[in-house]
Amino acid sequence: MEADSFMTRRRMTSETAGGDSSVAGSGAAAEIRWFGRRFLDVSDGIMSSLAPRSGGDTELYHLQQQTSSEADVIPQADYEGLPQGASVSTHMLAGAVAGIMEHCLMYPVDCVKTRMQSLQPEPAARYRNVMDALWRIIRTEGIWRPVRGLNVTAIGAGPAHALYFACYEKLKKTLGDIIHPGANSHVANGTAGCVATLLHDAAMNPAEVVKQRMQMFNSPYRSVLDCMRAVWQKEGPGAFYRSYTTQLTMNVPFQALHFMAYEYLQELLNPHRQYKPSTHMISGALAGALAAAATTPLDVCKTLLNTQESLALNSLNVNGHISGLAHAFRTVYRLGGIPAYFKGVQARVIYQMPSTAISWSVYEFFKYFITKHQHEKRKAL
Repeated sequence: MEADSFMTRRRMTSETAGGDSSVAGSGAAAEIRWFGRRFLDVSDGIMSSLAPRSGGDTELYHLQQQTSSEADVIPQADYEGLPQGASVSTHMLAGAVAGIMEHCLMYPVDCVKTRMQSLQPEPAARYRNVMDALWRIIRTEGIWRPVRGLNVTAIGAGPAHALYFACYEKLKKTLGDIIHPGANSHVANGTAGCVATLLHDAAMNPAEVVKQRMQMFNSPYRSVLDCMRAVWQKEGPGAFYRSYTTQLTMNVPFQALHFMAYEYLQELLNPHRQYKPSTHMISGALAGALAAAATTPLDVCKTLLNTQESLALNSLNVNGHISGLAHAFRTVYRLGGIPAYFKGVQARVIYQMPSTAISWSVYEFFKYFITKHQHEKRKAL
């Protein structure tokens, strides 16, 4: 990554006797500015209209406390004006980019996960594993079938993840200062993740309903708008939030486990909380895998509530719609017993590991990059 090469060149310069440190520092800064010029031209207007910066993040530790070798390259005085933490607008913008990239890159696997969680799949939609499912979908339904419904997911993921990361960072700092000042608090991390999930799911749930209905085998909807119109007319606006309580019931423990595991792994792999892409990816992947496996039964129930599978309902002679977590749990058990609660667990873990790795690495990069740009603008004034 550009940021990695920037830090590597800076260290190499500090080890070279007689090197011109001002030239090295300005050259690296120019490279960072070149990489992000187009992105930041758009983001500056958004960020300036949002809340001012809030203090306290340790992720930018390497920008606040320079080592002696780095001080040889860039004078310490240059960093006296650095913020104590990234701003709320930075968290929101970085979170939105991370959410969109995560969902878009992993969408084909998400499509497979949805189908593999089907309780009464049609014969043509019974798959042995993730790769078998993906290959058969492309071969029999067309190359674009695994990404059907991607547009509504991307639209929902931006604001949902902006709220999600901004809320998490703010509450983590506030609660951490109360519970365990000056140190990492697992209670604060878990609580912040739970509260952030309330905002995320409120923004994302309608998109999730439409997305999963578009992903199902033989989906009757021609487009996202056709699906939205049909659901509204036949089931009412409440259908877009029918699985909201189940989504929260699943995502609250998922995010609590996810954030606590991520922060714990960061303590082990990256104790100074520097910008290190490899540690963000590894921590995110392992935290996502743990949380995904533990909450698979709730995800199966959520999928049933979102899709209202006709074959499953007909096989049990269910009249109307399945509503509520308890009803969904009973229905899943009647259809397949205990093993039914873990349908698609392989696809879910395979989806969540790269998904959370992408999300955290992209988020941490843009948070670092935007804050660096803001600092350079302040120095230029």
